[in-house]
Amino acid sequence: MTTLVVGASGATGRLVVEQLLAEGRRVKVIVRSMHGLPETFARSEGLTITVANLLDLNDGDLLQQVQGCRALVSCLGHNMTLKGMFGQPTRLVAQGVQRLCQAIEKTTPQVPVKFILMNTTGNQNTHAGEMVPMSQSIAVGLIRRLLPPHADNEAAADFLQSNYGVNHSKIEWVVVRPDSLINDELVTEYEVFPSPIRNAIFDAGTTSRINVANFMSRLLVDKTLWRAWQGQMPVIYNTHS
Repeated sequence: MTTLVVGASGATGRLVVEQLLAEGRRVKVIVRSMHGLPETFARSEGLTITVANLLDLNDGDLLQQVQGCRALVSCLGHNMTLKGMFGQPTRLVAQGVQRLCQAIEKTTPQVPVKFILMNTTGNQNTHAGEMVPMSQSIAVGLIRRLLPPHADNEAAADFLQSNYGVNHSKIEWVVVRPDSLINDELVTEYEVFPSPIRNAIFDAGTTSRINVANFMSRLLVDKTLWRAWQGQMPVIYNTHS
């Protein structure tokens, strides 16, 4: 099975690619440059690398990228610089998700393509009636107005929720919400919940990027795990974070 990963040059995206390759999966990635990719990627027979700006690809090129892929993982995100947070495109994640889904639909897959979107615990799952503390709601409201990347993450998840129900014939999805991301070299114990169990702003937990990558890769290889979380926005924390 071939998996397309976008945002593969990011800190989490690289780990997703490494884990999928270690499991013997064929992987395709779209990256803006080779900078930031491990040298081992260039030597991997199971990896196909396309250097391009995702949003600059025309419909035909994007269709070619998703053709034959049974799964897609989006780790797209904004660089934490002034240009990355406030420059164009302010809707990198949402536009990327929308265009990828439209391309998937055009391939008329025989079975639904699995789409995993990396998101954030600060994104409240309002479609599921999720409740958050008032203090978090007020803080996130300010963040939404002041920091475009947060609104972008919300819009990306909302697009999947609004357009692809659990019985959709072409796309199934899971939105993975880690808490404060940290770096760790090895996979450690972690827990997954349907909704946050902590205040994402004032009592945040931690989630190592390698644990996020592990959970995403497990979702793609474990059919039972996928069925358990399909159409949901699970929250992942390091155990005892």
